[in-house]
Amino acid sequence: MLALRQRDLACHFVRRADDKFAAMTCEEGRGGAPLRRKRQTAEARREEFIQKAAEFFAEEGFGGGTRELAAKLGVTQPLLYRYFPNKEELIQVVYRRIYLDRWKTEWDALLSDRSRPIRQRLQDFYEAYTDAIFDRAWLRIYFFSGLKGVEINRPYVSLVETRILKRIVTEFRHEAGLPARDPPAPADMELAWVLQGGIFYYGVRKFIYELSVQEDKSRMISDALDVFLAGLAAVYGAKVALGREIKSVRSSRSPPNARSPRRFARSRASRPE
Repeated sequence: MLALRQRDLACHFVRRADDKFAAMTCEEGRGGAPLRRKRQTAEARREEFIQKAAEFFAEEGFGGGTRELAAKLGVTQPLLYRYFPNKEELIQVVYRRIYLDRWKTEWDALLSDRSRPIRQRLQDFYEAYTDAIFDRAWLRIYFFSGLKGVEINRPYVSLVETRILKRIVTEFRHEAGLPARDPPAPADMELAWVLQGGIFYYGVRKFIYELSVQEDKSRMISDALDVFLAGLAAVYGAKVALGREIKSVRSSRSPPNARSPRRFARSRASRPE
């Protein structure tokens, strides 16, 4: 047994008969007698490694090796290798936990539910989606992985395109009475990326740059959807339901004698449906 004794806390790593490790913590009671011991299962230890690895990658990026990571976790490098044979496998586990596991399967049904106007669906979706991704660790890992070429960004961008942006384009065209396209036209996908990127960058400013944002998240999403849907309608000469409450908000902000954005839109004939 390896005992690391401190004044008020003793922690032991014990090798069990099956040659696996368990963690035990010992808190001292009166007179220095052990008050409580808690054995940590292998699964709990693995979960702890994943969580601390995510924190490490969020703060330090992906440049460090497993020795530095093991030191951050407070364990030996050989013990870390018992759970994750190499750094790349640990990165993939963190990717699944931080990115894929946060995707809710009900969002797929929400975006495709044609019993509701697309405006309502997108508001509900982006409210829930940003609740899941707007935190410091999620965003920092995303940017670190892009800078280092780690295989996190590309699979996630593919997920965003397939499960969010293509659905937005498809559902808008359906509600507007436009012919379906499969796959969507590149120009349509770029318009959807404008919406996605604008909402995403709100989180970047708040959690990465630590800047104050001008409006609450719900209002920001609402405004972004107004601009996006009204812009698409102007480009295609189509009509979509923006929502009565949103129209009243927008009209209250419009200056007197404001000209319609349709006046500046390209003609429908200049852009293929």
